[in-house]
Amino acid sequence: MRRNPLEELNEILISSLSKEEKKERILQYHESDIAAFLNQLSKPQREELLEILGDEVFAEILSYAENVEELIEDFEPEKTAQLLGKMDVDDAIDVLEELEEDQRKEVESYIDEQTSESIEKVLQYEDDHIGSRMTDNYISVYQNDTIKNSMKQLIHKAADHDNISLIYVLQKDGTFYGVIELRDLIIAREYEDLEKIIKKNYPFFYATEEIENCLPRLKEYALESYPILDEKHKLLGVITSDDVIEAVDDEFGDDYAKFAGLTEAEEINDTVFESVKKRLPWLIILLILGLFQSFAMTGFERVVAALPVIVFFQTLVLDMSGNSGTQSLAVTIRLLSDKEERRRKILKTIFKELKTGFFNGLALGILAFIIVFIFMLVTKQSVETDVYNVRDAIKASGIISISLLIAMTVSSFVGAIVPILFVKIHIDPAVASGPFITTINDITALLIYYGLAYIFFMIL
Repeated sequence: MRRNPLEELNEILISSLSKEEKKERILQYHESDIAAFLNQLSKPQREELLEILGDEVFAEILSYAENVEELIEDFEPEKTAQLLGKMDVDDAIDVLEELEEDQRKEVESYIDEQTSESIEKVLQYEDDHIGSRMTDNYISVYQNDTIKNSMKQLIHKAADHDNISLIYVLQKDGTFYGVIELRDLIIAREYEDLEKIIKKNYPFFYATEEIENCLPRLKEYALESYPILDEKHKLLGVITSDDVIEAVDDEFGDDYAKFAGLTEAEEINDTVFESVKKRLPWLIILLILGLFQSFAMTGFERVVAALPVIVFFQTLVLDMSGNSGTQSLAVTIRLLSDKEERRRKILKTIFKELKTGFFNGLALGILAFIIVFIFMLVTKQSVETDVYNVRDAIKASGIISISLLIAMTVSSFVGAIVPILFVKIHIDPAVASGPFITTINDITALLIYYGLAYIFFMIL
């Protein structure tokens, strides 16, 4: 039977055990389980748990909790500031950002100078810079240290830092020199030279690098932590694997928002005004494009009136055109996310997507011609007159078939070229997707479809 950590933790809390015994038993559970338990407690129970665990342990558990602002709102600002001082700097910043402005300012007034400086060091970087994700949760030693002294430093600092799998090695001026893996330090002999176990070509990132550009390398190396350096190659902080996961999640969230036509990610706690502000710009653009599409339809009023059967298959052409364009868009955006690949493969990708759209359109066009013609033949569906005519059925089937071929080819080209053009004018290519690219493809397919219907039935 699967155990229930929350029930077990509750039994420990309400038990008659001493505080020391309660703390010992509670700490046998993972911080994530304790954080989930914390969310279920009342104010007096949270205060009791804080008293049992102490500030340092309680602060670490808060970094795993959801809705932290609700958990600490009953604490005095001074106590909240003390807890933030025990957290990793990136977690402390996350908590501060969740607080109301007045509450945040009051808490900040109680934060100690060292914590305040650490927070300011991170906040100087833009949200899309990798430096905004760094933490001070790391252990460092100097290049000229001995094995024995480095081990002493590790033991001394391990109580305050849980990110100890890598020890960062600095030169005297703070310049990053390399890393030592914990395993190598443990098995090294005291008489050996520290230089022997230092990895000098360890991957690093500059604090001002954009997160989006760092993700491919973060994924490629898949390490537990990475050094973050300034332009002078000095160590500012590190980004851990947990921070990487959070960064990836946020990037996906931002991209998803852009796919939906939002100018920036919308938070669930945003006010109505903030949500309107984020959604409105692209909705206005889509409105203008939608009006253009409607105006274009008025030019084919005679076609719609004379050939109502053509309208029945409009959705087919528009949908397949949109699908083809979206596929090309996805491939192109993936290419654009890697700058090195981008330089070499842009033209190749455009031509590839153009050819792919053409052959997909050709195959589906032939299939659609056969199915639509058989449908008209079996149902005796008329086109121009009330009487079924084989010649008209062939022409109508041909219009659908040719429209699919042309529309899917053009849409694939548009799906590939538009995000590339957006990059050239310094607009995030992700906003070229979703509603925007779909509307562009709809207009294109509409003009092709009804234009061919006009030519085939009104002119020829």
